[in-house]
Amino acid sequence: MTRTTTTTVAAIAAAAISAAMPANAADTIPESQAVKNVVLVHGAFADGSGWKGVYDNLKKRGYRVTIVQNPLTSLEDDVAATRRALERQDGPVILVGHSWGGTVITETGIDPKVAGLVYVSALSPDAGETTAQQYEGFAPAAEFVIETTKDGFGYVSPAKFKAGFAHDVSDADVAFMRDAQVPINMSAFATKLENAAWRTKPSWAVIATEDKAFDQAMLIHMAERIKAKITKVSASHALFMTQPAAIADTIDQAAKTVSAKKQ
Repeated sequence: MTRTTTTTVAAIAAAAISAAMPANAADTIPESQAVKNVVLVHGAFADGSGWKGVYDNLKKRGYRVTIVQNPLTSLEDDVAATRRALERQDGPVILVGHSWGGTVITETGIDPKVAGLVYVSALSPDAGETTAQQYEGFAPAAEFVIETTKDGFGYVSPAKFKAGFAHDVSDADVAFMRDAQVPINMSAFATKLENAAWRTKPSWAVIATEDKAFDQAMLIHMAERIKAKITKVSASHALFMTQPAAIADTIDQAAKTVSAKKQ
């Protein structure tokens, strides 16, 4: 992705910050807090700059934040990108994933540096399962339509992008997101996971109640199966951009909870 694309998507995300910033966002975390590192993993059809609002909020609280740029070429490649980010951390980490990023953090989160997991309307397969299996038995996402290229990469249908991905974003910003989307290799959804970090790491989930990419029952089922502490927000699938304060609050809660256990 070009520099222009990255900067502009970041600007879109930043637009919601002033209205969404919590009153205590300027309060810094205590020096004694054990977990001060956060790694953010984006999902399909987007890039890491969409985390700009969450990044800014957490930085104001005193967290060290790293954003992974997934190539979206395979689960293995995305896991490798996340592991590189984890290797650069100087202490324990809260690992956060949006959508497809949930699959990535589920596989990668077994890293000993990872102290907790936060799923943002995210997938959470078990070891031996594929991402595609998570959809079985749930209503199809009629408004979230994926078009596949001849070489097997998927895009969200331009005609359905606003309705399916970001109905709570302005038309102008949705148009840019639609035209700047990053395709994912669809074969990644058929890759079986070797590990399920949520089986050994505490988990939190932020669920968008107006998410059209997943059946709500599916989101609740996945979060309950991993025994996540659930927070619901009124938002589209683009909640990682439109609800930065709620997501940052959950990450902060996760960091403080696991830090208390380390003392």
